[in-house]
Amino acid sequence: MTAVSEAQDNRQLRRVALSGLIGTAVEFYDFLVYGTVAALVFGDLFFPAASPAAGTVAAFGTFAAGYVARPLGGLVFGHFGDRLGRKSMMLTTMVLMGVGSFLIGLLPTYDAIGVWAPVLLVLLRVVQGIAIGGEWGGATLMVAEHAGSRPRGRWTSLTQLGAPLGTVLSTAVVTLVGTLPDDQFRTWGWRVPFLLSLVLLGAGLYVRLKVTESPLFRAVKEQRTAARLPLLDVLRRPRAVLLAACVGIGPFTAQSLLTSFMVSYAVGHGFSRTQVLTGVTLASCTALLVLPCAGALSDRFGRRPVVLAGAVLSAATAYPVFALVDSGSPGLLILALVLGHGVAQSTMYGPLGALLTEMFGTRVRYTGASLGYQTATLLGAGFSPLIAGSLLASYGGSGPVALLLAAGAAVTALTVWRVRETSRDRFGTEQHNADEPFQRKESLNEST
Repeated sequence: MTAVSEAQDNRQLRRVALSGLIGTAVEFYDFLVYGTVAALVFGDLFFPAASPAAGTVAAFGTFAAGYVARPLGGLVFGHFGDRLGRKSMMLTTMVLMGVGSFLIGLLPTYDAIGVWAPVLLVLLRVVQGIAIGGEWGGATLMVAEHAGSRPRGRWTSLTQLGAPLGTVLSTAVVTLVGTLPDDQFRTWGWRVPFLLSLVLLGAGLYVRLKVTESPLFRAVKEQRTAARLPLLDVLRRPRAVLLAACVGIGPFTAQSLLTSFMVSYAVGHGFSRTQVLTGVTLASCTALLVLPCAGALSDRFGRRPVVLAGAVLSAATAYPVFALVDSGSPGLLILALVLGHGVAQSTMYGPLGALLTEMFGTRVRYTGASLGYQTATLLGAGFSPLIAGSLLASYGGSGPVALLLAAGAAVTALTVWRVRETSRDRFGTEQHNADEPFQRKESLNEST
């Protein structure tokens, strides 16, 4: 490779990484705005016939509906991403997400159209879930495939930054409109974050239209070796997908419980909306620093030890985190969120993009990585607020919720031992043996 072509490749890699970061941040903004607003007002606005506790559970039920749809989105966009290309799928998912969120901002409430209000809310939430189900796989593997032999942990962690950056954007906007008088917030203020999605959609599309298709996928197309049915190829070796899903349960359980659920929990325990959203914002800002560090450390020491360290820290701090929140101190609330979400969860999450994309070959990578990742979001994040809300309603204390957080981290810690280290593998077109037991002296030219 000449110096000129190498410089062009580096420039394109930076552009792809930026597009992945901005696009994923926009999509997570849309997805997470829903969780925050659902915790604050959706129970009353769309499920007014229920008791306060039941209304919260119902609101988080619609939250879970978006996660249920995510594996479906991963399958659909994964199939066409492996067959037709990564870039076109990334553009499609962004349009679906932006339009779905904008329409939520226009929805009439239960008082206006009765039962059709929650029905339409669930439908649009499913559209959001399908869109984001295809988003992560496309954005992350585009970066990984453009990176090639470069440090993939560091580069893919930039895409992972989209989650906390989306959280910062969503909580900042909700915090701003949350300063409105309560009656105005409940009448029209909650709609503003959703309506802004149309502006963010335009910005995201502008960036993504400038990136080029993955060079590894172009090679597959030129060789006419694209998989006809990528899902069947992946399921012939299902262990890799199962391990990928289980590794992700810990970070997604922590993400869901310490952001969306925590808003509802802390407000119910005497904190103001502004105090809680400020804590979530500061935790997400911390994550913006921890995530690239965790990705870079995984390039040096391996994916497994970094993910394991984050899982152990998350499990060890589960009870202290909720004890700090239960203290009633705003300062300790912020400390709890920074420790649990900003540090522990981000340490698990930072190397996840590189690890999952390295477990599958180019022909099936979009399908395999997306299916594993989105199944993890369903199991770890989709049902966690619903289960936590039910536990809280049944037992009244935070102990069972802390146990749920620790259990998710334990699943990740136990599973990562069964995943062979992938950071030094050849990143080619064949599927990796990442589902085999870890071997310390694997060859760089090992058959994949």
